[in-house]
Amino acid sequence: YQRRVHGIIKMQGPGRRGYKKNYPVKYVKKGTVTTEESKTVNIAVKPSDEEGFTGDPQNWIDDKEFRKMFAGTMDYKESDDPYFGSYSHFGIHEGMLKDDVRTRTYMNACMQNKDQFKDKIVLDIGCGTGILSIFASRAGAKHVYGVDNAQIADFARAIVKDNNLEDKITIIKGKMEDITLPVDKVDIIISEWMGHFLLYESMLDSVLFARDKYLKADGILMPDRARLIMAGIEDSQYKHEKYDFWDNVYDVKMQCIKRVAISEPLVDVVEKQQIATTAFTFLDLDLYTVKVKDLDFANKYEIKMTRNDTVDALVCWFDVFFSKVQNPLKLSTSPYTRSTHWRQAVFYLNHPIYAKEGEAIQGSIAVKKAVTDFRDLDIKVSYHCLSLIHISEPTRPLYISYAVFCLKKK
Repeated sequence: YQRRVHGIIKMQGPGRRGYKKNYPVKYVKKGTVTTEESKTVNIAVKPSDEEGFTGDPQNWIDDKEFRKMFAGTMDYKESDDPYFGSYSHFGIHEGMLKDDVRTRTYMNACMQNKDQFKDKIVLDIGCGTGILSIFASRAGAKHVYGVDNAQIADFARAIVKDNNLEDKITIIKGKMEDITLPVDKVDIIISEWMGHFLLYESMLDSVLFARDKYLKADGILMPDRARLIMAGIEDSQYKHEKYDFWDNVYDVKMQCIKRVAISEPLVDVVEKQQIATTAFTFLDLDLYTVKVKDLDFANKYEIKMTRNDTVDALVCWFDVFFSKVQNPLKLSTSPYTRSTHWRQAVFYLNHPIYAKEGEAIQGSIAVKKAVTDFRDLDIKVSYHCLSLIHISEPTRPLYISYAVFCLKKK
């Protein structure tokens, strides 16, 4: 079964290949376990005398050469920015590429709209492995410029070469705001800029910068619209397992951790059966007109109960749209659709809400870039309903800060 671990889906149960190894064990005394094999195996550890494995440990491994191995013949350079450093390793790109909903939607957006790509100049922002650049080129683009400031750009160049597209795709390593394209304008900007909760990592800022500097007046943004949506969910059992645990840990009180833990929402897959309210769109962005300052916002919301139930948390997801093309598409991270690597963002309430079908939960949600790191988000949520458990206690807003996969209480 699935269990949440700070935004990571951890599979518990049989072994990785669907079976559980059965090791014979014998209990010697309380708190000690040993295997039967350990009685017969005679362990003799010997130091190596092989060349390159002896002498001063500093001489065993040339750190620069060792790390360069992971980039083949490419020049290795440590990233000064942890954000770009995190995208330098192929592992994070593997997860995104294997997200079939994400990758196939972008592929279809290109391949099903070849008439609009034919002989066009395309800019791919945050190109990563260059997969979107290749899709655009195969759709008929005259030339594609892929931009990425992470080490993965070196792999992108090699991938472009391996696919015989060097004359069609140029990979530029650097920040979008710092580099200069060899062309004055582009016809299409394509980018997979969305983060968890849509806006985490603030990559949209770079897309808007490029839009204002490089996109032609009649140019196309892909995607061109984005929406943030919320609903209420029942999740009392998991909330109890995760947070009430801190009330008594082996007869040790740890409520101070509980108060912090409950204000660190999870990035997780939410089952549609958990949703107990209507959905509400609390942010709608037109990427052709939105400005960076508009990405800090404070909007109202209202959701209504669809059954008699408890609301333990608010769940948020996003949809993006490719609507300015001949064959429009939609990419959704909704609990009602196939799950993606973005999953959903879950905000647990301080006090659960007991409400009847048709009753409304109202409130406000404020989102702004964190002062400590503009790629993080500070989020404040209020919720009001006459069916609150503690009816005599004023509704208290949640003060939450987004960091990596967690939102930490300020």
